[in-house]
Amino acid sequence: MEIITLFVSSLLAALPIQGTVKSADGVEIQYEVAGTGSPPLVLVHGWSCDRAYWRAQIDHFAKDHRVVAIDLAGHGDSGRNRKEWTMSAFGEDVRAVLEALDLRGAVLAGHSMGGPVILEAARLAPDRVAALVPVDTLAEVETRMSPEVREEFLAPIRADFPAATEGFVRQFMFTKRSDPKLVERIASDMAKAPPEVAIPAMESLFSYDEAAALARVSVPVRLLNADHFPTDLAAARRHKPDVELTVMPRVGHFLMAEDPEEFNRLLARAVRELTRP
Repeated sequence: MEIITLFVSSLLAALPIQGTVKSADGVEIQYEVAGTGSPPLVLVHGWSCDRAYWRAQIDHFAKDHRVVAIDLAGHGDSGRNRKEWTMSAFGEDVRAVLEALDLRGAVLAGHSMGGPVILEAARLAPDRVAALVPVDTLAEVETRMSPEVREEFLAPIRADFPAATEGFVRQFMFTKRSDPKLVERIASDMAKAPPEVAIPAMESLFSYDEAAALARVSVPVRLLNADHFPTDLAAARRHKPDVELTVMPRVGHFLMAEDPEEFNRLLARAVRELTRP
C-alpha cells in the first residue's frame, strides 16, 4: 500500500498545475508548474509563441526538476492589457512568477526573444536566478540593425501581419531537413499572434542592447544555439568573458521541437554543469 501511495504521489507531482500572477503593471501572467526537484527550471518562449512550444521539455524535465513554463504577457493565455511591450516588461513577467512560486536557484531557459527576456529577469531578480540558458538567440550581440534596415523588415509586417509573419517563419526559421508538418504548424500558429502585441515587441527586440545586457549578468550563461546561423562567441565574450556555447547541429530555429531528445540531453547537461557546486 505504501508503494502505491508513493507512486500516486509521484505521478500527481509530475502533472502540470496552472497558476496566474499579476506582473508589475497588473497584467495577468499564466504559467504552469510540473514536477519537483532542484534546481527549478523556468522555460520562457519566444516572439509570438507560448508555453506550449516547450511541451516536450516540460514532460521530460518534470521527472527530476520543478519545471515552470510561462506565457509572457500578450501570448498564450496571459493578459494583453499592457501599454508598452518591451523586453524589460516581459522580464517583469518572469520575475512575478519567480516570486509567486518563491523559486530560488532557478535556471532560466529562454528561446529566441526569450533570451533577452531572461537577461532582464536575471537583472530584476538576481537573488532567485542561478544560471541562464539562452536558446538560439544572442548569436551576434554586437550587431545592431540600422533604422533603414529595421523599417524595411517591419513594413510588410505592419501592412499584412499574418502573411508576412508566415512567410518569414517559413523562409528563415527552418532547414531543408525540417519536418514539413512542424513547419506548417509553427508558421500558421505564429501568424495568428495579435499584431498589436507582436509588432511593438519586435520593435523593442530590435532596439534591445544585447551586449550591454549580457555584460550586466553575474550568473553563468550558456548559449544553446542551432548551427542554422553562426554564433559570434568572441563578441559575446567581449562583454561576458565566461559565457559558454553549445551548438546543436542539423536543426533550425525551433531546435527544442525539431529534435527534442537531443535538445533535452544538451539542456540537461547545461543545467547540471552550470549549477555544479
